[in-house]
Amino acid sequence: MSDHSVVKPDRSAARLVGVVASPAGLARAMRLRHPPDFFELRLDALRESLGEVGRAIPKLRAPLIFTARHPLEGGAGKLKSGERRALLQRFLEHASFVDLELRSVRQMQSLIDEMRRRKTGLIISHHDLRDTPALEELRRLAKFAATFKPAIFKIATRTETPNQLAQLVSFFREKNRARFPIAAMGIGKLGLQSRRTLDRLGSALTYVSLGQANVQGQPSLSQLRRARRAYIS
Repeated sequence: MSDHSVVKPDRSAARLVGVVASPAGLARAMRLRHPPDFFELRLDALRESLGEVGRAIPKLRAPLIFTARHPLEGGAGKLKSGERRALLQRFLEHASFVDLELRSVRQMQSLIDEMRRRKTGLIISHHDLRDTPALEELRRLAKFAATFKPAIFKIATRTETPNQLAQLVSFFREKNRARFPIAAMGIGKLGLQSRRTLDRLGSALTYVSLGQANVQGQPSLSQLRRARRAYIS
């Protein structure tokens, strides 16, 4: 699949999320004159800098998504569920959304209950760092996620081959079947191509770096904005 294939842009959905996963990234986020639609604060990666996070939050000029990623889905520090829950709880009052992995949802029910009371949005995510599952498995994951009534379902899969990328795009094109918005993206050799393509198709969220990429294939904020100007103009 060529990155230059004709794809009709969906301008109504895609929002940019700047990922903050280091103290340096936090400093860059505070300096941005034109911030993205959201900042995602990766609390697992920032766990040694929580004081800095707290001081930075009032200076971040965009709504915040918080996550404390599960170790099996790329999380830093091999944190147990209780440790991740405590990190999220600490900053919950500042969250527009909290991102919880599908595998973690049942362990986080007390946190979700408090999020519902606060009207904090729930993003349920699944990260497959090894492969892009078959279409039927992707559908199953989305159906399972639907039972928890998320605001957004986020799916990130390994895209090293054109077939893996085509599989992910095919799944996303079926998004009208879902009862909630879907954010889809690839990781790996064709990750950048996947994110540009899925952004054009209207991925609910497109994740970008504020400096060095956090995963292979993640575009920078400036790269994605340039790509958007090219295909929307």
